Amino acid sequence: MIAALYSGGKDSTLAIHKMHERGKTTELLITLVSDNRFSYMLQRINVEWTRLQAEAMGVKHVFFSTKGEKEKELVDIRDALEQNGVTELITGAVASRYQADRINGICRELRIKHHSPLWGMDPFMELNEISEKFDAIVTQVSAEGFDDSMLGARIDQRLIGKLQMLHQRYKINMSFEGGEAESFVLDAPMFKRRVVIDRARKEREGQVGAYAIEAAHLQDK
Repeated sequence: MIAALYSGGKDSTLAIHKMHERGKTTELLITLVSDNRFSYMLQRINVEWTRLQAEAMGVKHVFFSTKGEKEKELVDIRDALEQNGVTELITGAVASRYQADRINGICRELRIKHHSPLWGMDPFMELNEISEKFDAIVTQVSAEGFDDSMLGARIDQRLIGKLQMLHQRYKINMSFEGGEAESFVLDAPMFKRRVVIDRARKEREGQVGAYAIEAAHLQDK
């Protein structure tokens, strides 16, 4: 069983796309739903809408609950992989050694082959590929220089230019692997239909701003 840990964001979606180009077709999407909004391993914002993305791709999809407690959540990830008979795993890690080391450890324990096609990818190259091939938006911001105007904004050349300026000024990670932001993909090459957001709200809690999807549907291309 070839599975992907899937958050609905740009990295996990691009990883699936790249593996598909290499002849590896994803058979299962596993989305872990964390009780902890600030999990070290998992994205939380809008993950419930991954069901639409899975339907758009025509791929089987399962949710798996976790409290999202640091290190303890690794047990839940392990259980999700083991219970679903995963033999090969696709993840969207780009530069986070914390995440990569822990997923690699779980895969070694379960004798799962781990594919991480984005690992070490230049952030600028990744964002350009997202801009050219995907329709992806920013859904959470939590770093200096990231304001509410970015919430719901499409990852396009204009946004990439802004991220470059923020990188130069604040040394932010343009791939968002420092926790600067989260994203959500509305359309991609392997989507047979696109996700359309009917209603969403912007909210802020301290330094964290979020674009919470309240209603969405699939639309034919």
